[in-house]
Amino acid sequence: MTGWRLKTGFYAALALAAGVALRLWFVGHAARVDGDTLLYGNIARNWMEHGVYSFTPSPNVPVPTLIRLPGYPLFLMACFRVFGVEHYTAAMYVQCVVDLGTCLLLAALAGRLFGRRAAMGALWLSALCPFMAAYTAAPLTEVLTLACIALTFYGLERWRVAGLGFNRWLWVTAVAMAYSVLLRPEQGLLAAVVVPAMAWMVWQRGEERLQRALLPVAVTALCVVLPLAPWTVRNWRTFHVLQPLAPRYATDPGEFVSLGFQRWYRTWAVDFASTEEVYWNYDSAPIFIGDLPPRAFDSDEQYNRTGVILSEYNRTYNATRALDADFEALAEERIHDDPIRYYVALPIARLLNMAFRPRAEMLEVPLEWWRWSEHPGTSLLASELAGLNFGYFLLGGVGLWRWHRSGWAVHRGLAWAMVGFVVLRCALLLTLDNSEPRYTLEFFPLLVIWGSFLFR
Repeated sequence: MTGWRLKTGFYAALALAAGVALRLWFVGHAARVDGDTLLYGNIARNWMEHGVYSFTPSPNVPVPTLIRLPGYPLFLMACFRVFGVEHYTAAMYVQCVVDLGTCLLLAALAGRLFGRRAAMGALWLSALCPFMAAYTAAPLTEVLTLACIALTFYGLERWRVAGLGFNRWLWVTAVAMAYSVLLRPEQGLLAAVVVPAMAWMVWQRGEERLQRALLPVAVTALCVVLPLAPWTVRNWRTFHVLQPLAPRYATDPGEFVSLGFQRWYRTWAVDFASTEEVYWNYDSAPIFIGDLPPRAFDSDEQYNRTGVILSEYNRTYNATRALDADFEALAEERIHDDPIRYYVALPIARLLNMAFRPRAEMLEVPLEWWRWSEHPGTSLLASELAGLNFGYFLLGGVGLWRWHRSGWAVHRGLAWAMVGFVVLRCALLLTLDNSEPRYTLEFFPLLVIWGSFLFR
């Protein structure tokens, strides 16, 4: 037994060492401090130094905002207080520690569900997953969100084993879900599947006094929404709007939302390349008609009209109401010509792109990675990453199927919560305009757990 423990400890330490090396490589060679990172950092600095939840578009003029939830700025504030203001590299190292903790949580959950060998498989799968590790090098919400997902499902299983009552694992699960919602608004989907699963577990136990037995579940649900109360009150007092989360289009009250452009964009956009070259550029940078794929035009006349609209936009790089009306008219025409494409085909295509595109957005890989003749080396790297990504999905899918075939037994509530989270998230992603691979990164903790079943 002692020899077995030493051997297990050695392989676990080896997996963690490899995970540390991989994450440090990303921090050293692929760190990203731009875009949303700077926005989060600016909010955290103003909140810490001026006591105002705001960003600073011009020098020394903090402007209150509600376009981002306070969960990640709170994390950056803690890092800034310990390591110094805007020391983003230190925040990346903290994220490395958090991500390795996520790996250990996944291994612990797999061990409880499937045994020690599955735990070791989950540890290696998560520690060496480049897609999870890559985001330790970007001060964004992804690493903390993955940690909350892993902690929620681990806490749910421990709560079930502990007796489904008021115990420490109830509070762990509630806090993980509550902080997850403070990080990203769509993480309410996590509570939307876990809380009903908790209620189902209690009901399955056959308690005579069901209402009293369900009290811990009700308290959990209350704990998830309670942290949003101060945020909602603050938004009402500051902006006079009822906004318990963050607005869909990341705009503050009174700002113009280019709904016509958004609708036109959804009539053709699929790939992440279009997100970077068109979607993110609108209202700030030039957009070239050559960056649009052929499916953006149904006729030569549409091509010419689109060119005229983009030429007018490129004169000032400003989104105006007149331009938005032109985009809206173009969108109406395209939707009328092919509603199936707009309402069915393109949303599914965007979802598949988010799931199976090479997750190379953190590396120096061209957006149009499939052009082998222009950059064969990076195209090969992207293809390998795409294959690895598909491998994780395949492993997770087969593992889930095998787990289901062998019988979920007492883990039925947990299993359905996991599946429900993926299904609800896919349904949400079908409604999005912009395709980003990071939006499906939340699947990976579950893919690791399900895949580990094959190692048991």
